[in-house]
Amino acid sequence: MTTAGNYDAPQRRVERATAVTDSNGVATFNWGAGTFLAPPVVSVALQAGAGFRSSRISANTAAQTQVTVLASAGVTILGIGVLAVGTPAAGVTVHAHAVAP
Repeated sequence: MTTAGNYDAPQRRVERATAVTDSNGVATFNWGAGTFLAPPVVSVALQAGAGFRSSRISANTAAQTQVTVLASAGVTILGIGVLAVGTPAAGVTVHAHAVAP
């Protein structure tokens, strides 16, 4: 007796969201109840004006993801460009893609 057929693995849940940073430079993404059973794998992209911005995922659970965005000014010392200390960047649009692990 033989068996034949194709197995299609279930697709992973993917969510996309956009948020704007608050005065502390934090963008919060709330995932609906039951959307993810474990913290999702999240990637982010920033949509901002001129200047250097850095982002990091500061908290990630199955229910919520927080992204912190900092802005830094460029400083030139003896002809070498360096970045100044980052400050919270308010009003930056953050795009997130979250995928179930």
